[in-house]
Amino acid sequence: MHILVVNDDGPPSNQSSPYVHSLVSLLQAAGHTVSVVLPHKQRSWIGKAHMVGANVKPTYFRPGTLHKDDGTTHSRPLPPGAEGEEWVLVDSTPASCVQIGLYHFFQDRGPVDLVVSGPNYGRNSTAVFGLSSGTIGGAMEAAVCRKKAIALSYAFFSRNHDPVIIAGASRLSVRLIEYLYNNWDPNTDVYSVNVPLLENVEKSKILYTPVLQNYWSAGRSSFQEVEVEDEDDNAEEHEEHIRQEEAVSGGASAQKHTRHKHKHFKWAPNFSDVYQSVEESAPGNDGWAVQRGYTSVTPLKANFMHAGQTTGEITLPTEASLPLRNLQSSTPTSISANSHPFSTKQIPHFYAHIEYEDAYVQPLILAAIKRNLDPSTYTLVNSFSDIPNPESDRILQIAAYESLAFEHLFSHPKTILANSYVIRKALIRKHFLSSTITTWTTKHPDSVLKQHTKPAVHFEVDYAEFLDDALVDAFDLHESWARNAQIDDPRQREWWILKPGMSDRGQGIRLFSTEEELTSIFEQWEEEQPDSDDDEEAEDESDNRSDKQHDGDDDDDDAAGPIITSQLRHFIAQPYIHPPLLLSFPDQPPEHQASKFHIRVYVLAVGALKVYVYNHPLALFAATPYQAPGADSGHDDDHDPNANLGAHLTNTCFQSSPTESSVRRFWDLPDTVVSDRPLDSASSGPLYTSASTSASTSTSTSISAERERERERDIEPESTRGRVADSVSNKPGWKSHVFDSICRVTGDLFLASARSMPTHFQPLPNAFELYGLDFLVDADANAYLLEVNAFPDFAQTGEDLKGVVQGLWDAVVQQVVRPFFDKPDRKEEEEKEEEEKEEEEKEEEEKEEEEPARKKQSREKDALTMVLDVDLGRG
Repeated sequence: MHILVVNDDGPPSNQSSPYVHSLVSLLQAAGHTVSVVLPHKQRSWIGKAHMVGANVKPTYFRPGTLHKDDGTTHSRPLPPGAEGEEWVLVDSTPASCVQIGLYHFFQDRGPVDLVVSGPNYGRNSTAVFGLSSGTIGGAMEAAVCRKKAIALSYAFFSRNHDPVIIAGASRLSVRLIEYLYNNWDPNTDVYSVNVPLLENVEKSKILYTPVLQNYWSAGRSSFQEVEVEDEDDNAEEHEEHIRQEEAVSGGASAQKHTRHKHKHFKWAPNFSDVYQSVEESAPGNDGWAVQRGYTSVTPLKANFMHAGQTTGEITLPTEASLPLRNLQSSTPTSISANSHPFSTKQIPHFYAHIEYEDAYVQPLILAAIKRNLDPSTYTLVNSFSDIPNPESDRILQIAAYESLAFEHLFSHPKTILANSYVIRKALIRKHFLSSTITTWTTKHPDSVLKQHTKPAVHFEVDYAEFLDDALVDAFDLHESWARNAQIDDPRQREWWILKPGMSDRGQGIRLFSTEEELTSIFEQWEEEQPDSDDDEEAEDESDNRSDKQHDGDDDDDDAAGPIITSQLRHFIAQPYIHPPLLLSFPDQPPEHQASKFHIRVYVLAVGALKVYVYNHPLALFAATPYQAPGADSGHDDDHDPNANLGAHLTNTCFQSSPTESSVRRFWDLPDTVVSDRPLDSASSGPLYTSASTSASTSTSTSISAERERERERDIEPESTRGRVADSVSNKPGWKSHVFDSICRVTGDLFLASARSMPTHFQPLPNAFELYGLDFLVDADANAYLLEVNAFPDFAQTGEDLKGVVQGLWDAVVQQVVRPFFDKPDRKEEEEKEEEEKEEEEKEEEEKEEEEPARKKQSREKDALTMVLDVDLGRG
């Protein structure tokens, strides 16, 4: 094929244009005819400009040795019949190079099939770089000349030009150029490709990515003022300026005018804006991909817009070398997409009623729809009643639970998609959740739920005076209290955590180790509650609440106000997980070190039933450093475990607002964890330490049995007085271990809810729901499920990490909304499922040895991990 190569860096130069010679050489070695027209000097940041009114003069460059600056430039071309390679240089822009190369040189070589602009010396990812890029400008000029064009940029991480790394990038680029040409999307005019200059880049993933929309910071100039030296070369102008000053000082004019100070300006952009925007962005864009060492491919129209909805990974042929061949006969390769396979098709029109009633989330949902769907495919309406013909129109409704049209959802399963199931008590009520796990693990003792949940005692009580009756059958509690009665030091007791079954935002969570402490908790609640209350409606309403309940900040100990026992009624008590995994950060002051945290994982349930875990969890930290239950907290009552709940509760609703120190990306947590904070000063462990043995969920004998197993280890109190998180200090892969456990637990949990509690968990084929699952990690890097929240409080993420939530809703639109309204016929679907199954089986056989690395790469590439796919027979 005939390829025209242009760039904006000029002829080969180790200083300013170190890559073009390598690419041209390998394109020629692959059997292509390569014609080269370059600017005679660097023309970066010039976009798609032409020099209007200028006469463009060519010179002729004869390449020398690869990676050496020994090429020569001549005013006249080689004579006809002379041997040797010769490129054309013009004193103009990349766009002009395209015009001159297409229409004024190389006619004897036949029509140009493809224009490659680059490789650019540096990345052209994100909007700030791309909009000014001469490399992309050259490709755009080719596109408006009706030629296929690829803008190629090499993202360097060092200015030490390693020939081996450059050669690897060029080999990959040649293969990718061939692939894109053979698989050209008809909706695409230009592909912008960014290749990172890293070792083994040929083995890294190649991803379709959108352009990250970013901006310069407001008020920050890209130019720097410089001092103006005496301009002796223009003596006449200098003399005239002196005389003007003399006239003014002599009183020639009394009128005052603002006069400019003569300055020069040096191009000095501050790229920290760009790099910061990449750090803060949601995963999946071009800047994000390059930063993580992936090659990004961005399809563009010739109007600087992203072309279509092409997403996923490109898999190139695996040949070890590039033999000479005709590109037209190359075998097409497959694209493994992470979005719906019909994403390039225009889906049928639907009406979208988006009324989430949350100022934090509403704009993110609207942005996700706008970013991932063609505007012509949907119409936004302000209310459900605005839909012209609800009986036949396709409808997307994303709203608060109370506002959803459930009757319409039941009667129109093919045309309406909503964002909540009707019944899911088995998951979101703590006492139902405990029952779900107990029922499932009793029948399936090998379930992963048994190792990653703590056994629970469930009891019902309306008033404190009836607490004794409610605990008659709580044998585990009574046995624990009997053991604790023999222990004087509160730090060495077995501690329990009390949770109301239907509360949220940390409401009503308390610690206790004795019957007296538990009784005192209920008595205190009764003293604080108002004189009258409504018992009747509380239970039904609580099933519909989210874990954000209300928008206002509340500085009370209980974020949702006073505890009314008769309304909550259902309670569970579980062994307190101690010691937890504690982390220290060098960027935080000592008072914020070694704080307890939990992991918030967003889970997407689709239809009946597929379940996905969002690959970007969050770590939410307590407001104060961790102290073991019973430790001296400095309050009047030294042994009141609830006097300093801020050290134990990691829900950010107990803090004024989420900050960088209170909410972090899970994958940004330290890989290897060792702290100098001794456990005996802050969190001396009781005899009950974080067990690596299996925890049962039986509510009768399991807790005592677990305690007995721990006592058999003969653990001395001093054994818990090591460094914080010593037990994971030798586990640098603890995050992957924890995340894999979370995925397995989540899949089993939803399967348990669907199979063992079908009355209380009823997925619908035309609904989806997002849940927030909370996990606590102990010092042995074991993750324990704490609770499940419907309509999770996304605002806990905070402003700094809003991009994480945006990425989640992007995934919802791609994985749920588009497929629902773009369903293929059943035969086509079955054929595709069969093909995908065969391909997956083949890939699994090939990748068994590379499983850990493959999982890590998959998490970084994809937004979601599927953890359950089961047919419940509901449509």
